[in-house]
Amino acid sequence: MACRLPKQLATTPRNVNHCHPLPKTCTLHGLLSWRYALSLHGLVASSSPSPGRRCYVRPWVTCSALGAEANLAPGTPVRQTSILVVGSTGTLGRQIVRRALDEGYDVRCLVRPRPAPADFLRDWGATVVNADLSKPETIPATLVGIHTVIDCATGRPEEPIKTVDWEGKVALIQCAKAMGIQKFVFFSIHNCDKHPEVPLMEIKYCTEKFLKDSGINHITIRLCGFMQGLIGQYAVPILEEKSVWGTDAPTRIAYMDTQDIARLTFIALRNEKVNGKLLTFAGPRAWTTQEVITLCERLAGQDANVTTVPVSVLRLTRQLTRLFEWTNDVADRLAFSEVLTSDTVFSAPMSETCSLLGVDAKDVFSLEKYLQDYFTNILKKLKDLKAQSKQADIYF
Repeated sequence: MACRLPKQLATTPRNVNHCHPLPKTCTLHGLLSWRYALSLHGLVASSSPSPGRRCYVRPWVTCSALGAEANLAPGTPVRQTSILVVGSTGTLGRQIVRRALDEGYDVRCLVRPRPAPADFLRDWGATVVNADLSKPETIPATLVGIHTVIDCATGRPEEPIKTVDWEGKVALIQCAKAMGIQKFVFFSIHNCDKHPEVPLMEIKYCTEKFLKDSGINHITIRLCGFMQGLIGQYAVPILEEKSVWGTDAPTRIAYMDTQDIARLTFIALRNEKVNGKLLTFAGPRAWTTQEVITLCERLAGQDANVTTVPVSVLRLTRQLTRLFEWTNDVADRLAFSEVLTSDTVFSAPMSETCSLLGVDAKDVFSLEKYLQDYFTNILKKLKDLKAQSKQADIYF
């Protein structure tokens, strides 16, 4: 499949001979090679996986090497345990950080400057550095002394998908290559190569190709879905007797515990046989939305107030939001409705992956067990709180 970025994400290749000369100094202190200085200016296009439409790099970082003739001595070797986690405050990112710290890695977390600092990462023992993938000039300093980059970042719902998931990732990969990062772990989406009509999935697929073509020693891991996301979507509303939103789509998803994803990621990171490979992590079973709701109802001991949104409504909403420039980002996210209309299964056999990693597939947490543990703990807490409340109502 060719890498076909949507029109707004692709740029026209520029002729090197007609570009402005590159500056002779930069903030990377000569760490960039001449080729990557050109690519950071958008003067070198990424190689295309097919003769079709190409994914061209836009000129995000404006810096160059000290000169093509520069011959720099090797720097101080970095420790293999030094890693940078990008997207460390997210659902998956925080589990990656905790697992890394538990296994003795020196963890640095790239975090956007924010009013509420990510103090919990420091409390765990990680180092926090402020940077922003949408501002490529902030990236190089975060990579100094780093051996491995683990990228679990994704854009916020309120910002254009391309800002972080394409432009930011291209800049991150280019900087990682220029600064000699030894290994790069990228999290993608299962079946992203089969749905070019969905902008985020197309971007993930193009990023996979861009990372592969960069020549960096890398591992790409495609994911199906997180069990943690089901708590806020279904479990909590059912317990609070609020509406649960679902669709009539037949799509099935093999949800996986993010703790299992983190555990398997570090096993893969230490396995040299996995370098350069594309892995897919999936849970033991694929579930439809209705099956998940039914399971939550049984474990909660109460019925859900389900509001079903037909997929046809989502598709119509997407068509309407595409009519206006200021709602294009909403339309891009609603594009997943195109996936829901098909009888797609977001799952993959784990036998080959488990064999490659030397793990037992039975050790991967099932959704039934995950939700059972959650409801058991939360119902016990609610029962204790109710008992305490009754005791507090007794007056003498």
